[in-house]
Amino acid sequence: MGKQTGFMEYSREVGTERSPALRVKDWHEFHAHCEVELLQRQGARCMDCGVPFCHSGFLLSGAATGCPINNLIPEWNDLVYRGEWEDALERLLKTNNFPEFTGRVCPAPCEGSCVLGINAPPVTIKNIEYSIIEKGFENHWIVPEPPFERTGKKAAVVGSGPAGLAAAAQLNRAGHSVTVFERHDRIGGLLMYGIPAMKLDKRVVQRRIDLMAKEGIRFVTGTNVGVTYPVDRLLRSFDAVILSCGATQARDLPVPGRSLSGIHFAMEFLHLNTKSLLDSQHRDQKFISAKDLDVVVIGGGDTGTDCVGTALRHGCRSLLQLEILSRPPNERAPDNPWPEWPRILRTDYGQEEARIRFGSDPRDFAVMTKRFVGDEKDHVRGLETVQVQWVSENGRMAPREIPGTEKFIPAQLVLLALGFLGPENHLLDNLGVKTDTRTNVAAEYGKFATNVPGVFAAGDVRRGQSLVVWAINEGRGAARECDRYLMGETVLP
Repeated sequence: MGKQTGFMEYSREVGTERSPALRVKDWHEFHAHCEVELLQRQGARCMDCGVPFCHSGFLLSGAATGCPINNLIPEWNDLVYRGEWEDALERLLKTNNFPEFTGRVCPAPCEGSCVLGINAPPVTIKNIEYSIIEKGFENHWIVPEPPFERTGKKAAVVGSGPAGLAAAAQLNRAGHSVTVFERHDRIGGLLMYGIPAMKLDKRVVQRRIDLMAKEGIRFVTGTNVGVTYPVDRLLRSFDAVILSCGATQARDLPVPGRSLSGIHFAMEFLHLNTKSLLDSQHRDQKFISAKDLDVVVIGGGDTGTDCVGTALRHGCRSLLQLEILSRPPNERAPDNPWPEWPRILRTDYGQEEARIRFGSDPRDFAVMTKRFVGDEKDHVRGLETVQVQWVSENGRMAPREIPGTEKFIPAQLVLLALGFLGPENHLLDNLGVKTDTRTNVAAEYGKFATNVPGVFAAGDVRRGQSLVVWAINEGRGAARECDRYLMGETVLP
């Protein structure tokens, strides 16, 4: 603990992001670098608690409490306060393969369980993490580190999202020859195509991939294992396999009018937008444009926010974001105590930008979509909704319609951001991998082994839709158990 009274002397400061009015005109990242002095003051606020919940990483009331990858947060907070940035980077990389991703897109459950947060704003852990890794790249402290020797074992990783990349990095570190298969044309999974460029610059993703390639990892794109690459060839060519292909089956909204054109899943909208941006700066027009349209986003999570930010940059005419759940409170409710994840109202970058553009928050809570309405060309022209209240029915909360609150909302583009149901089945069926009652791969957490010998699973394909930081946790864990399978023991953390 570098400054014993720091938490009493300094208030929380998160630095400035790019102005919403300006950033909405381009696709550049909205994150801004913080001054070193500010970061040192924020590091000084860390109390180096006797029991630091920030790196505890366990589930409480269904949500993460503390960091799922057990980042050594008090240690690198103190080192930043002291100005010992290279040592802070060393501590950070002990537990996190990709701080440049989590420092940008993680919702920071570590901050939700910060002990200082009991009665004051928590330490700006996420900002400090982001700054440590970026300073590492700027100062060329991060260089390729291929293993000293190879084991002669070959491992395949199917899927190149955060879980797959973490697994590949760890297996390569152990000395195995690693090949990562990706069905799309670029490596990165949701990091590349699921998260928009203004939230995660794709050059940041490619920077890490290039580094991993220099360390000896082989990346194969445009290869759909189980379709264009037979599973028997996979099992024959590799000594072990880690499945990290995500939970890509989107949850639908089966109401009347769903088949109308102009209604799209969020990931289709986001994927095509980023691909067109990277391929041609949108000149090829191979994306779903929201320009001059009334847009409705159904779903209130991170993906919904990304749709909001993307539609605004296209130049939509109006924008509304509907959420079936009730509006969260501004502060913790009595049944949501520390160190649980605070279930409070948050205003993300997309809502900030919409407020500047249209003068109000785009979100409308406790709204159920009843049906979509089309025009004479079978294109959506709007949707009918009704307000709901949540009531207890047979011990469970359920939405009940409020009579007289029916409403018609004009929309020529509707984006469904309702989450995901689980992984696609063709690869799992071809491999003979068993699934659980939620259709995820059946593999015990901590062991990550499927019913097929030598085949492991990690990330959303195993646990269901979750956070990038949980994907990294699972990728590291699956790599550890895969290494144990290959070698009879493991030294991986």
